[in-house]
Formats: sequence, C-alpha cells, structure tokens
Amino acid sequence: MDASSLDGLPGDARIWIFPSDREMQGRAAEALLRTLDGFLDGWNAHGAPLRSGRALLYERFLVVGVDEAATPPSGCSIDALFRDIQSLAAAAGARFLGAEAVWYRDAQGQIKRTTRPAFRAEANSGRITADSIVFDNTVARLSDLRTGRWEGPASERWHAALLPQAARTA
Repeated sequence: MDASSLDGLPGDARIWIFPSDREMQGRAAEALLRTLDGFLDGWNAHGAPLRSGRALLYERFLVVGVDEAATPPSGCSIDALFRDIQSLAAAAGARFLGAEAVWYRDAQGQIKRTTRPAFRAEANSGRITADSIVFDNTVARLSDLRTGRWEGPASERWHAALLPQAARTA
C-alpha cells in the first residue's frame, strides 16, 4: 500500500495521533512526510511488513495507521514508530505532544492547545461550552476518525469531565 494515505486501510485499523506544538506547512511538512513514508515503507514486525499509512490533518495532527488484521505490530515495532516520530519532529523544529495537552477550536474556529486546568477554567468562565469543538486524540481506530468521533462537541467527548456540572447534564 502507498504509505502516504490512510484511504486503503480498513476502519478497524489501529491509529495513533501525534499533535504538533506548531503547524507544519510547506517544505517542512513535505520533508517530514517524505521521511515518514520511508520509515513506513520499511516498517515491520519480526520481519513481516506492516500495512500502514499516514495523514497530516489541519497541518497539526499527524496520524499513523496500521492494519492489524494483515500483520499485527509488535511492541518493538510500535516503539520504533514512536522513536522515529520524535526524531522527525525534532528535525522539523516541532514537538509532538502527548495526552497532557487539550486541543479545541476557539470561537473563531482556530485550533488551540491548552492544559487541562486551563481548559477547565475556560469552561467555568463560559468561554468554552459543551458545544465547543474538541479533538479526542485518544481515539484508537481509523473508523473513529472517519465517522467524526475524533472531532466534535466537548459534551460528547472525554472533555465533558472538565466542563461545569450544569454543562455536562444540559
């Protein structure tokens, strides 16, 4: 499969979402994706090639998927992916962040990043509401991405736990 696309992977493919601390555009994005394609073309588990793909969404979220039904990735192959991703980010002058960051769209639709305490404070002040669009970077299946489970209202994601009680039950 062409590693540059997630289109050929089934809905039950395992995905990892790597949010970047900055937008990746132009030559930097092209270089990152080209290098990642090289890694994915040779990615294997105990010598068996992994059927994989990738996408860069909103110039900020790198998604890597693997068809576990074709060949399941091993712990070592997953570790290699994560090491390579961090090296790619460093080469691009970016950092891929983990679950410590909360991603959402502000009132103007711009993608923002904050901490959980700051997100809760914004929700308590009313600047973030149950209808605010958030990104659930913990989704693990490609079908979650395809069906809109990744991006949607805070009240329908794990982010609801950070909203005031009244907003969660509304």
